[in-house]
Amino acid sequence: MSAPTIAPAATAETLAALLAERLGPVTGLRRLSGGASRETWAFDAAGRELILRRDPPHTPDPVAMAREAALLVAAAEAGVPVPAVVEHGPDLAGTPYMVMERLRGETIPRRLLRDERFAAVRPGLARELGRILAHLHELPPDAVPDLPALDPLQEMTDWYAGFEEPRPAVELALRWLADNRPAEAGRPTIVHADFRNGNLLIDEDGVRGVLDWELSHAGDPWEDLGWLCVKAWRFGSPLAAGGFGTREELLAGYAEGGGTPPSPETLRWWEVFGTLRWTVLCRHQAERFLSGADDNVEFAVLGRRVCEQEHDLLLSLGLTEPVTVADPLDVPGEPASVGPHDRPGAAALIDAVRHYLTTAEVADERLRFHNRVGAAALRIVQRELLLGAEHAAAHTARLGSFGCADDAEFAVGIREGRFDDRWHEVVTAVAASVVDKLIVANPRHLATPA
Repeated sequence: MSAPTIAPAATAETLAALLAERLGPVTGLRRLSGGASRETWAFDAAGRELILRRDPPHTPDPVAMAREAALLVAAAEAGVPVPAVVEHGPDLAGTPYMVMERLRGETIPRRLLRDERFAAVRPGLARELGRILAHLHELPPDAVPDLPALDPLQEMTDWYAGFEEPRPAVELALRWLADNRPAEAGRPTIVHADFRNGNLLIDEDGVRGVLDWELSHAGDPWEDLGWLCVKAWRFGSPLAAGGFGTREELLAGYAEGGGTPPSPETLRWWEVFGTLRWTVLCRHQAERFLSGADDNVEFAVLGRRVCEQEHDLLLSLGLTEPVTVADPLDVPGEPASVGPHDRPGAAALIDAVRHYLTTAEVADERLRFHNRVGAAALRIVQRELLLGAEHAAAHTARLGSFGCADDAEFAVGIREGRFDDRWHEVVTAVAASVVDKLIVANPRHLATPA
């Protein structure tokens, strides 16, 4: 069987010409930095401000794109704020696409959580988001044909198993989720499945649009509530509901909108599940780089962010605590050069490149974003070169105490219950390994509370 044909990357000029054939004269076409799984472009056409969403050339999915367009139409009819669909189809420069109206507002979480312009609206956002989810969950699963309907925990377990990369922290979470699955469930409905800070367009008056419906499916509506409360979407805020408010405020808004809130125990289960899901999704995105399908530095760095979610899993299960760890790169002084090489040494050269990436004046927003990601990657490299041998020796000793040669053997042992009589030692070993990985990948993450 021959390999599938992959469409070449389309230039802005090509896309503008094709869009003009459909929508009239196009101006200002520019690619935006957001969208790890799909290309996102902003442009104007015939007096309208629009957004183009387009599948990347290596993963076209016309069925999913058409389904997302149908979801937006159904959500709008249910009273959910969404951008209006202008046009969609299976082929724009070789891949499926959708054109939507461009709504005004902000999506960048750190601005939403910190900027003074949103100070007045922030206190009411958790309740508003609860009401919006209640309206969405009025939609029965068959409101949009052919929505996937899978057992979410089994789907994540299968997806994780497909990497053939057993992880001890994930095994601890899978056991807890299987043992504590709630007896109660919400009425089956449409689940957005990525309803969180970063996919919400917000202005000074409130939520203007719910974006990125590509993961939507039929299922338990409480999945959306738990996902919004996952630690990753708080961006350093102590408030559980997307960083905007408390769980209680979110559930109060959900009830005001006509939804039936879950119990605190059930919501916690969905939060733990959501943290597991983000762990698996980070690893999935990294696979695009690891497989050679996409050399985007963002996907490469995502592979080193998986340990952030492993730490958050342990936090959500009460198996570890936040800890403040100094960044090993903050120690002053320059390491000596190795061998006959001249100065500056390797560490100083990496510092110089990182400084350039973070201070260079770049007009393109997407390139600025990738420069920041590249600078973060260089810090990971520096820390690993500094501490890698020490961490490897400590990890080997930890595994050896359980008679295991590698993480995979240890993870399978946890799955099978071989070490249940040494449970405290297991948890201590897993937490220590995750801490070492985070000291290299992102030591600041260790200090953020659950």
